[in-house]
Amino acid sequence: MTYQGRILQSRLLWLLLSVFFLSSCVNSRKTAYFNDVQNGVYKTSYNPPVPIIHKNDLLSIFVSSVNMEATQIFNAPSLPTTTSASANGSTSQNVGYLVGDSGTIQFPVLGKIQAEGLTVKELTDNITDSLVAKKLLVDPLVTIRFLNFRVTVLGEVGNPTVITVPNEKISLLEAIGLAGDLTIYGKRDNVLLIREEEGKKIVRRIDLNAPETLTSAFYYLKSNDVIYVEPNKNKIASVSNFRQLLPAIIASLSVLVVVADRLIK
Repeated sequence: MTYQGRILQSRLLWLLLSVFFLSSCVNSRKTAYFNDVQNGVYKTSYNPPVPIIHKNDLLSIFVSSVNMEATQIFNAPSLPTTTSASANGSTSQNVGYLVGDSGTIQFPVLGKIQAEGLTVKELTDNITDSLVAKKLLVDPLVTIRFLNFRVTVLGEVGNPTVITVPNEKISLLEAIGLAGDLTIYGKRDNVLLIREEEGKKIVRRIDLNAPETLTSAFYYLKSNDVIYVEPNKNKIASVSNFRQLLPAIIASLSVLVVVADRLIK
């Protein structure tokens, strides 16, 4: 290789490195959480929300008693899972008691039972009392769980996803962690939370740098909450600048490659 060829190679390498460093420059302070939180104890006066049953919720209801044969009829809808074929392969679907448009579930022997608007404990007590009052079971134990308690995390996170929550309790930070954490381009001081309650959409901006977030009523999430992490200015600028510079970079590299090839020959 000639001396001119080596010079062109060096300039080409410096050009590529310059583009890389300029496009990846991010303020390190903006990539950390709770920059404004000091050492101390933050007393939480807000308890995690108690899930309320709504229409279209899917419930697992398991009944047990000393008479196992008598309880089988009540557990049939919640025991198995169905497997169906789809474009992405086979998928499993939970089978349980669906809360219909009327707000009720169809429970074996007992018939329609009001579920909408109740907590899990309230519905548990109602079913237990009905089984005892109608002398269907002796000392029944009723266990109810949500099968569709989930939250959605979108935007600048490592793995945008829908998270199913088996224990019906999840915090904002846990959801972000399960979604792969915020990327370096995610806005930590302006995380959007969308919640639906009583037919209304509640929108709240959350600052992950503020101490108040730890005691906020939105720190613990509710079923069907949606979290969206916006890209910061660095991401927008880097994408915009790269798109603007890309044609010029390609053209320059093409010229350099042609000139270098001729000098080498």
